[in-house]
Amino acid sequence: MKKRAIALAMSAMMMTAALAGCGSQPQPQTPPTAPETTPAADAVATPGEEPVVEVAKADESAVGNLIAATTGPVKLTVWASEEDQDLTKKLIDQFKAQYPDVTFDIQLGACSESTAKDNVLSDPTAAADVFAFADDQISDLVNAGALQEVAAAYTYDVSKENVAGSVAAATVNGKVYAYPMTADNGYFLYYNKSVFSDDDIKSLDKMIEVANEKNTQIGFELANAWYLFGFFSAQGTDLYARLSADGATNECNWNEGVGVDIANALIGYVDTGAFVKAADDASAVSNMKDGKYAAIVNGTWSASSISEALGDDYGAAKLPTFTAGGKEYQMSSFAGYKLIGVNPHSEFVGWSMLLAEYLTNEESQVARFEARGLGPANIKAASSDAVKADPAIAAIAAQAEYATPQRIGGNFWDPAKSLGEIIGNGNPDGTDVQTLLDNAVEGINAPAGN
Repeated sequence: MKKRAIALAMSAMMMTAALAGCGSQPQPQTPPTAPETTPAADAVATPGEEPVVEVAKADESAVGNLIAATTGPVKLTVWASEEDQDLTKKLIDQFKAQYPDVTFDIQLGACSESTAKDNVLSDPTAAADVFAFADDQISDLVNAGALQEVAAAYTYDVSKENVAGSVAAATVNGKVYAYPMTADNGYFLYYNKSVFSDDDIKSLDKMIEVANEKNTQIGFELANAWYLFGFFSAQGTDLYARLSADGATNECNWNEGVGVDIANALIGYVDTGAFVKAADDASAVSNMKDGKYAAIVNGTWSASSISEALGDDYGAAKLPTFTAGGKEYQMSSFAGYKLIGVNPHSEFVGWSMLLAEYLTNEESQVARFEARGLGPANIKAASSDAVKADPAIAAIAAQAEYATPQRIGGNFWDPAKSLGEIIGNGNPDGTDVQTLLDNAVEGINAPAGN
């Protein structure tokens, strides 16, 4: 793919962004009129960032202008995960059929969302025009100039048609840089309906009481920093663990305020014998299937095996509340999203954006759910009867209100894991809890690279 930042028939706004920093280039064809902009009241920025203040309205005339300005074949490369190849090919064929007067040459390649950043940044000028990636890679991609800002829209408004969390995940410094594709990478509660009632699962305290009465257990990966986050960053605590403005170090205050209360509450829960430290993801699911655990906290990837094991007793719901220092808090969670980005080095930025819109619109997200069971980010798609009938997808959608996009530096994981390990063992050495938290926070907030 040649590096040419002239976006054929894009808005004047996009033309300006695309031409910035470029040398001598062929004269562009007449671009379409820039779409109107409107305040994005529902758009949300990631913690510590400015909110999105305006987005472009969908403008069908821009599509017509794009077509009119296209005089030759439109050559694009799309990267999708190995698992998404069949569906993506089908969607690309449908996209091409919508524009019979345009000649397309769209090549589809396989690239995992988890490694997309590495592949793109190895040579952005040679990377795909359109590619899927995990949302925690967005800052690095933006900082490297490898993502086109979504400052113009053709068929729908990204910020208004997707759930707020996914828009936040696609946002850097108040600007949207990607198109939300899924909203199902997080965690929630799986439970056995023969043990817990719908009322029981609202409160972890009640679940522990019932589990003790029925001689069963609740498994939780306390020594996994990803899951432990849900307690210390619970709604209403004013505690946080997040990436700082420098994009490398962390800001964490778990050792302040109610942090000690939460740590003591968790140690108390472990002491009951009903709330136990699950060894890892696989063992938690295995113990759930074998009946040792009547509830675990896990993600959509375990839905089929747990559903098959429990049958009619299979249940899934948002995370419960818990009590610390005499107050009740709603468990939070990390949320992960899959996004589609457009390469600003594309020869056809306008067509790349239009294709990215198509691959992530309501119909395509419904198709992705039907084909692969992936939870939609699109609000209307997520509210469809089919999606709501899926217990795991419905549970993670309910948890989304209390979830935070994963924006955290590398120094978070080991200190938080060590803290969870100690708590999960009931703090056997009797170390002062404030000291435990101070040590963990010192490691989490250590300068990047230390």
